[in-house]
Amino acid sequence: MFGRKRGIKEGDYAFSSKQDGDYKNIIFGIVTGVDGSKIGISGLIVNPIGLKNKVSQGKAGPRSEEILKSPTPENCIFAFIYRTEHENFNDVIDLDSGRITPISEKAYSVLDGWIRESLPELINNVLSLPDGAEKDEAKRTLKRRMETLYDKNLKQNLYSVCRSLKILV
Repeated sequence: MFGRKRGIKEGDYAFSSKQDGDYKNIIFGIVTGVDGSKIGISGLIVNPIGLKNKVSQGKAGPRSEEILKSPTPENCIFAFIYRTEHENFNDVIDLDSGRITPISEKAYSVLDGWIRESLPELINNVLSLPDGAEKDEAKRTLKRRMETLYDKNLKQNLYSVCRSLKILV
């Protein structure tokens, strides 16, 4: 309240969301321009379709619904565990009707890496298959992909999520 509030400026990394029915899609990217309350963002918009399906089928708890209704840079990774759809986002968000959260370059790299490296699909393959040879192969494929990641932060984040899901034991 008494601290100096740093405004968002061109070149900053930003996180936002956009209403899509009952839930929100996730937006992250680089600020391309600022004009009063209007902020231009160039990045990705991600539809966490897999988690939306789990919630609609009653197979997910209240935490999942909270993530879909109020995504944050910290909790959205849990929406990326299941299948996602994404596309480029180059649009303006009006601060009078939406919220933008500044994020670090490190956070942006992790979010961007999850989507660009197709990690949701790889993890979803492991989680959705019954125990057996097919699931073991999906685990090996995920492990090989993890070993080829260059971004240290993305690799640490992915290992942490996989350990918590008991995928890599």
